[in-house]
Amino acid sequence: MSIEGERSVPVEGRLTNGRPVHVEGRLTDGRSVRVELEGSRIAAVTDVGGASDALILPGLVDLQVNGYGGLDFNAPDLSPGDVSDLVRELWRRGTTTLCPTIITAPEAAILRNLRVIAAAREADPLVRHAIPAVHVEGPYLAAEDGPRGAHDARHLRDPDLAEFARWQEAAGGLVRIVTLAPERPGAAGYIAGLARQGVIASIGHTAATPADIEAAVRAGARLSTHLGNGAHTMIRRHPNHLWAQLAEDRLAATFIADGHHLPADTFTVMLRAKGVGRSLLVSDSVAMAGRAPGDYTTPVGGRVTVRRDGRVTLPGGELLAGSGSSLLECLAWAVTRTEVDLGTAVRLAAANPSRLLGLDRGRVEPGAPADLIVTTPDLSSVLHTFVNGFPVHPS
Repeated sequence: MSIEGERSVPVEGRLTNGRPVHVEGRLTDGRSVRVELEGSRIAAVTDVGGASDALILPGLVDLQVNGYGGLDFNAPDLSPGDVSDLVRELWRRGTTTLCPTIITAPEAAILRNLRVIAAAREADPLVRHAIPAVHVEGPYLAAEDGPRGAHDARHLRDPDLAEFARWQEAAGGLVRIVTLAPERPGAAGYIAGLARQGVIASIGHTAATPADIEAAVRAGARLSTHLGNGAHTMIRRHPNHLWAQLAEDRLAATFIADGHHLPADTFTVMLRAKGVGRSLLVSDSVAMAGRAPGDYTTPVGGRVTVRRDGRVTLPGGELLAGSGSSLLECLAWAVTRTEVDLGTAVRLAAANPSRLLGLDRGRVEPGAPADLIVTTPDLSSVLHTFVNGFPVHPS
């Protein structure tokens, strides 16, 4: 792979020397190409001979990021600098666009961290570009063990549109996805209220009946959060809420393809049922993602164990406490362990989530935004990352 063009000072993410930058490598279809960047856009994609085997991919778009590398969007002392550092760490891991995910907590804690995230965006144009939305997962979730997952039962509550309005005021309108259990009292009216505001209501951490799922979809629910997880370990074979969500074409679905949340055969069948066009990959990464194996104390959720295989669990059991993988690692697992080819996996992790958020990202073609990553052929390492046309990794 080659990169040409002098290193420049960013101005709103653009290059100031007036010279285009280009990268050479392979696209997902195997073509050897030169991709030329000019300002914040891709200017040209040209077939060339003799390019390296490095992969040129659109920057990945992750709709569910709790944290990474020891940093947590839910930390009680979260600062704008922490938000910026976390975004930059994910740039090094191939994720150029992300939704910080705020989980179940007292309202004051949610409001505080929404304000911090908004402040971080205001302070840095590239961080603002990287964070187009926030995902709030909870606090309107099932209280039962299993569906509740690692969420703190003390702070679960019923849906409240007045509380949502306070979230939006704190975040400057940034909350675009809310995950809730549709069996909670008042959920249908809440979902309808979100839909009227253009906010995505997502079904998750639920013990709902199929009738609850149908009522949520009629009210305007559009998404299922990490389908196949956030559920009882044992459920009735049919009917149940998993079949109801898989069969519902009005629902898109996110999947955590890290090798721990879903076995390869389960992921394969769910993807076939939901269809590529309605499926998305998310990491659901937590603060301990990317850390060495061991026991850790986290500001949210208490003690967790990172196992040698990367699995993150609550101590002394098998209950998952989020994911220890980046989105690129999830993409690589899907490609190497299932029938999903590279082009499809990139669609699931870039184009589809971008489209769900109403963004013009997730593609490598002339005129597209210059959010790009260059990886090793086996997807094990990110060599270069461009965000809005600016080279951010290596910095």
